[in-house]
Amino acid sequence: MESVIDQACAAALYAEGDAALDTGASLLAAAPDADDALHRRGEEFVTRAWGRGWLPADLVRFVRLELDERRAVLAATLIAAETARYGELPPRWRAQLDELPGRPPAPRNKPDRFSYASDLLELFRLLLRLPAIEPVGPAPGTATDHLHRPPAADEPRMLTRIRALLAKAEATGFPEEAEALTAKAQELMARHSIDEALLAARSHSTDGPGACRIGVEPPYESAKAILLDAVASANRCQAVWNGDLGFSTVVGFEPDLEVVELLFTSLLVQGTAAMTRAEAGQRASGRKRTKTFRQSFLMAYAQRLGSRLADSAERATAEADADTATATGAAPEAAAAPTGLLPVLAARDVAVTEATERMFPRTTTTRVRGATDLDGWNHGTEAADRARMGGSGKGHRGRGSGEHGGGGEHGRGGGEIMA
Repeated sequence: MESVIDQACAAALYAEGDAALDTGASLLAAAPDADDALHRRGEEFVTRAWGRGWLPADLVRFVRLELDERRAVLAATLIAAETARYGELPPRWRAQLDELPGRPPAPRNKPDRFSYASDLLELFRLLLRLPAIEPVGPAPGTATDHLHRPPAADEPRMLTRIRALLAKAEATGFPEEAEALTAKAQELMARHSIDEALLAARSHSTDGPGACRIGVEPPYESAKAILLDAVASANRCQAVWNGDLGFSTVVGFEPDLEVVELLFTSLLVQGTAAMTRAEAGQRASGRKRTKTFRQSFLMAYAQRLGSRLADSAERATAEADADTATATGAAPEAAAAPTGLLPVLAARDVAVTEATERMFPRTTTTRVRGATDLDGWNHGTEAADRARMGGSGKGHRGRGSGEHGGGGEHGRGGGEIMA
């Protein structure tokens, strides 16, 4: 005889509309002894999501975008239960699990049995129809010889110092202090990445590029995607934006991926704070076009920072190359010739490009809508000039940033990113 779980799922998951959900929820509400089996069925859907390339943060983000925060908390509850069965998890998973919403788990059957069952079934319906996406690492429980890459000896302490410097730069009210803090963070990022590249070359490491996904959520997601693309390009990575699913996939070597995540988050925090201050001034003067102001502000902020990051990266690479030449005893007259560093970095660029093309063989360059608010554009440009970059000091490369087309009534904005 068919179980009540199977009956409810058959009624609700393979049909559209609220009536189907109501039928399934009514069956479940009348069967309290099926609660545990219902949650186990949800965990099975979560397991299928891992096999389709999804990670915990991706799944929660997509549920929030397509449904709401309440269902996102339910998804987090199922994820926490499902992943508890594994003795070992892939890289980045533990941090994502620690940031799940709604912990401890959401209470069951609130506000009532019918509503709770309806929420779960609507969540199951979404999970059942998840598309397959490009995997950025092994699924939990997958046999692999390299589930956890051993970190470099200085890596945890170095990244902790960089995070602390960026956090202080975001919080301080003194521009001079922020400049000093982020300049130090930038120096540490650059040295860490270049040292990793040289070490890998000297040890003939076979580790190739990896990938991570970073949320790019509404509102103003196109401007945020351009900012992430600029950060990725300046740190020898490439970013591919999936607007429908609310994230960009960043491809690069592991130390560079970590820097991209840190720097993008810091610059987005700084930009949002600056936009809020500028918007308050606009409202005080009687302006009402809040949405167009914000869109134009963030677009200008992203594009201007792209130029700044590229210039900073080129200078830092030149300085590091000169230091490498001095350390290896290169003759002064050979300064214009390639040294040990530049070929290493060029080889990593090629590896990142090839990895990106393997993961995304059918990417397109997408032109996003330009800015239409001149005041927003000007304020965003000024905020970008004031932003304290804890950025990397590595060479500029990437297919997305740096190519900005015209658009909007003021000839501002636009931009091209891989999607």
